[in-house]
This record gives sequence, structure tokens and C-alpha cells, in this order.
Amino acid sequence: MSAEVTVPESLSGLVSEVTVLAADGRGPGQPLVHLPDAGTSLIFRTTLAGRGDLLVIGPRTRASYHVGKDLPFCLRLRLRPGAARPLLGVPVSELVDRVAGLEELWDGSTAALTGALMEAGRDPRRVLARLGTALAERIERRSAGDETRGELVRAAAEALDGRTGRREPVPAIARRLAVSERHLRGLFEDGVGLPPKRFERIARVREVLARGGRRRQGWAQVAVASGYYDQSHMAAEFRRLMGVTPVAFFAGRLPAPHTC
Repeated sequence: MSAEVTVPESLSGLVSEVTVLAADGRGPGQPLVHLPDAGTSLIFRTTLAGRGDLLVIGPRTRASYHVGKDLPFCLRLRLRPGAARPLLGVPVSELVDRVAGLEELWDGSTAALTGALMEAGRDPRRVLARLGTALAERIERRSAGDETRGELVRAAAEALDGRTGRREPVPAIARRLAVSERHLRGLFEDGVGLPPKRFERIARVREVLARGGRRRQGWAQVAVASGYYDQSHMAAEFRRLMGVTPVAFFAGRLPAPHTC
């Protein structure tokens, strides 16, 4: 079971989405699908053993299918493009297809923060308030250069994701942002973790997932609306990232799940 929580104003510059995941009683027989995702997320979770974990999930280049498991509480903060690099202190390219402990990235103990979050219980607002204080202290250390680079990365990500109305090619984005194409590609891979072309592939597949879930058009129309040349182009790319075709995925014919 999942539910979105309003992003606090204090975190709006760093976080685009907050989601609470809680035990839903599905049991181990129901698969848990991790979709391809060009974003980086910060997770606080509690375990059945009564332990708290602070984790960072880097960009996922392909879907994975796992045996479902129950966690008492799990709060996910999806970081905005360009925010992860100064906040975590490492190139995001080092986190691709990885789950890392926040302590490892912050090069120091996070035990006090984890303890404070455990004391907040399962109240998302209390957890967010305490976590927000720690993130604000961390981000205050960024330089003016970090801020400028982050703004460039965010603008490029929005253009590649189609949030500005259409997906722009990288050379056009570079010209609009007044930087060289090479410089923009380097900044993007450092700040998002992926080359622009791979970022676009994931954005297109996620568009198919969104449109397919509320499909009122044929697959050919979904393909064109999602930015593909045609339906066969969509099916081939979707299969590479999701492991199955769109038709199979939405029919529930998924790859066999494995233990997380």
C-alpha cells in the first residue's frame, strides 16, 4: 500500500515527491515491481526486527521483479534532478542500479539521525520534519557553483523528460542554456547518473506505463504519443527495459519474481 504525502515547503527545492509505503498484507506470493527510474531516492524504513535504515536508491536502468515483503513503515523522498549530487556528495553515476547506505555516502555516522527518526514513530510528518532538518543542514554546505550546476541539470532533465511540452534534443538544450554540448552531457551524467539518451529511454517507457494504465487508444497511438517512431520501436524498447512487451505487462504476464 502506498500514499503520497505533501512535500513540505522546506524541502520543495530538493524533493519532488514523498511517498509512504506500508505493509499491506499481500504476502510473499505477490510480486513487487521496481520500475525503471532515472531518479534518485532517499529512503527511511523500519524493519520487522525493529531496526531503522536510511538508504539511497540510485537510478534504475531496468525493471526488476521481487517477491513481496512487508515492512512496518517506509518513507521515500524522490530527489529533484540536480539535487542528489550536492546532497549526497558523490557523482550520481556511482549509484546507478545500486542501493547504498546513507552512512556510506555521508562518510560518517547517521546513527543519531536514524535514532531520531525511529523516535518519530510512523507519523510521516514527524519523520519528514526531522529528516528535513538534517537535509537542510547538509545542503547549506553547497557552493554557488553547485547551485548553478544543479539548476542546469534540472533544466536539462525537464526538457528531456518533456515537461516543457516536448522533448528537446541535447544540442538544442545546450544552446538554450548557453553551455557546450559536451559540458552539458558531463554535468548531466554527474548530476543525474545517466547519459541523456538513456534518461530519455526511461522517460519514454514510463510514459507508456502511464498511458497504458489508462489506455483509451490503440498501442500505435500510445507509441506515437510517448515519443516513439512506431509501435514496433516502442515494443522493442519496452521489452529491453521491462523484460516483457507492453501487452504482456498489462495482462499481468510478468517475469518470475526473485528474492530481493
